[in-house]
Amino acid sequence: MEYAEAMTANPLEVTDELTGRLLTALGEEAFVELTAMVAVENLRSRINAALGLTSQGFKDHCEIPAAARSATGTAA
Repeated sequence: MEYAEAMTANPLEVTDELTGRLLTALGEEAFVELTAMVAVENLRSRINAALGLTSQGFKDHCEIPAAARSATGTAA
């Protein structure tokens, strides 16, 4: 998330230190894929904002009843 936020900040806030940590943790191929996906989602978000497109009624979180959460092992 830190990398995605740094990539989408204006001006850009990606540092050599952050890039180095991700390259070490993910490897070059996964780092490039992550960078591409963040860039694509940022592009889509900016296009939607420019065109005035808003939420289509989706929620920002999933409402799973407490019983279902405990059955799956997910903390409440």
